[in-house]
Amino acid sequence: MSPKAHGTSEVPVQKNLRWECDYDTADRICNFNRHYAEHAGYWTTTPFVADARKEHAETSGPITFYDSNTGKPLFVAPKGRDLEAFLKESGSHGWPSFRDEEVIWDNVRCLGDGECVSVDGTHLGHNLPDGTGNRYCINLVSVAGRPE
Repeated sequence: MSPKAHGTSEVPVQKNLRWECDYDTADRICNFNRHYAEHAGYWTTTPFVADARKEHAETSGPITFYDSNTGKPLFVAPKGRDLEAFLKESGSHGWPSFRDEEVIWDNVRCLGDGECVSVDGTHLGHNLPDGTGNRYCINLVSVAGRPE
């Protein structure tokens, strides 16, 4: 991905990320990185799991995950499974793990080397297929944005 005004993106990450995600970690992972990730399990050190359960209970619907730079929607989960299955799979892999039907393909690209990026250049994570299909292991800091 070609360099832009702020690393691989035109803008830095939003200042008020959801789930108390750390700004500096998010900016480094999202905009100045092509291969690395937040540490495995980072997402469980945030209020994400409790907030996800609360939001899901209140709405009975999926959770939308937004680009931490632009606020564009990137993933909607759970789809085709329940929240507990989403959290269990994510927990077993160390990062929020999405499936093909949960990806908003208008805003996400998967590169030839498996890297997942937003159409605006945000590094999201990687596709690590398993026996059931594509599995997108995504940094929580990359999808903790607020809607545009």
